Amino acid sequence: MAHSVRRDAPELPDFSLLKRLARDQLIYLLEQQHDVDKLYKVEYKPILYRTVRGCFLYPLTKWFPFPDVVNADKAFGRFRRYKIIFSPQKFYACENLLEEQGIFGDVTTDEWSFYLLPLDDDIISLELPEFFRDNFLEGDQRWVRTAGSALHLLHSVYGPFSKVYGIGRCSKMAYESWREQVEEGEQRARQAEIGNVFLIDRDVDLVTPLCSQVVYEGLVDDIFRIKCGCVEFGPDVTSSDKSIKVMLNSQDKVFNEIRNEHFSQVFGFLSQKARNLQTAYDKRSGMDIKQMKTFVSEELKGLKQEHRLLSLHIGASESMMKKKTKQDFQELLKTEHSLLEGFEIRECISYIEEHINRQVSMVESMRLLCLLSLTENGLLPKDYRSLKAQFLQSYGIEHLLTFSNLKQLGLLVEQQPGETLTVMESRVGKLVNDKTAGKLTDAFSSLAKKSNFRALGRRLNLVPKSDEEYDLRVPRDMAYIFSGAYIPLSCKLIEQVLERDGWTGLEEVTRMLNGHEFAVTDARVKTDSQRIILVMFLGGCTFSEISALRFLGREKGLKFIVVTTAITNSARLLESMLDNHA
Repeated sequence: MAHSVRRDAPELPDFSLLKRLARDQLIYLLEQQHDVDKLYKVEYKPILYRTVRGCFLYPLTKWFPFPDVVNADKAFGRFRRYKIIFSPQKFYACENLLEEQGIFGDVTTDEWSFYLLPLDDDIISLELPEFFRDNFLEGDQRWVRTAGSALHLLHSVYGPFSKVYGIGRCSKMAYESWREQVEEGEQRARQAEIGNVFLIDRDVDLVTPLCSQVVYEGLVDDIFRIKCGCVEFGPDVTSSDKSIKVMLNSQDKVFNEIRNEHFSQVFGFLSQKARNLQTAYDKRSGMDIKQMKTFVSEELKGLKQEHRLLSLHIGASESMMKKKTKQDFQELLKTEHSLLEGFEIRECISYIEEHINRQVSMVESMRLLCLLSLTENGLLPKDYRSLKAQFLQSYGIEHLLTFSNLKQLGLLVEQQPGETLTVMESRVGKLVNDKTAGKLTDAFSSLAKKSNFRALGRRLNLVPKSDEEYDLRVPRDMAYIFSGAYIPLSCKLIEQVLERDGWTGLEEVTRMLNGHEFAVTDARVKTDSQRIILVMFLGGCTFSEISALRFLGREKGLKFIVVTTAITNSARLLESMLDNHA
């Protein structure tokens, strides 16, 4: 089942170096702390320790409880020296809080610049799930420099980059932050391992992460939640009374062959794999002693490992099939595809209403509402009011603030009375083209964001014609990741820009996406690594998009490296919008 790779496909860089750099820096920081006998991770619960010197490793979020630790010690007459190591970076606000709490003199601080966590050969994560809400909803840009620093680290180790493309306000700021760091640092001549870079904001394409994932890895993430490349399979998968944690990466040979496949094709592959494995075991029956000894020493261990992995993935597939059958997954996909294609919208609204009234799943109902709004360029006022009222009645009035968050981000909005899609599109286009207008205000940016999916779909051919039969066994384009119904906008933009070597010819598209596009070429850099492309998603990336880029790479003889602030999906994205998210 694994797709054939073109013989001229380039080799990916070795990203294990990033882990070694992070490890060595942490060891250096810890070696500076004499008399420290234990490292603590700051948590809600009290910390009991007997030493006079404490070292705390603190993953930086908005919740900062460390002053409580110090004050609790003082209340019991315990006076100690404290060291806080912030990761991935230290902010002025943290030291300011220590000073406000009157404990700044008791504490020394440092920074562990652990920006990048390689999850696989071609996936690197900043592990900043809060990036999306902080930046795009709350306007908190503190993580932009972190993204710039991550890019600078990649440039220092695997660059220099010859071309950088991007789209989105955050991407532009991250690029500028990276360039500032490059200019401040020392330049070294070396052989580049990465040729081109593409930066993209998550809010450039909000439709894709709201679509149900149907490639194997994406479906596993939707149902079991993959965290830092690891998933926990419960007893329903392991066929025992125990759960098991499994690393999902290219080292798992079974997983590596099915991770990018449409789920409908996975069972056939696993069945054939099981038959092949049984054949390999059966050949022992005719062996003599010497052959048996060779078999045991060279093959048996590998066969047992493959058998264990095969059993897990068969169990996971069966579990997912049961859950999706229970949810009437096919009817759900049919509704999604109708929304993407713009057909039978009243029937889709009826389905969503039924979903809400049956209280099937709050996040799922919210996802369908947002997908309806994004694809229909906002809801008609009467539909918006009716669906909102039904949602609040089913799931609770406390979600009223969540609707405000969704509206602010352009995920769920109400069409303005008397305005049609054509009028809205032309008005936004005129605003963007008006040189005297200057920068768009946030209000007009939101308007443009909510009014262009259909136009973008036609311009970029995102939605293949539904009357054409799509063979999922032999995918013809990236639409296979959504059963042939939709090519992800994010990946289509990347494909088009790489083909055109820039944004020329895509002016209409960038206008509809609110601009902020850029393309920079460093003529001084001569590299043979043009076919290695690093794509950085600011705000999260789905496994479906990664599968689509892998497909594109195989078709074009390219290799894509995906760097993302976090792995996301519809549930994670929408849960970050909840009013009680903090």
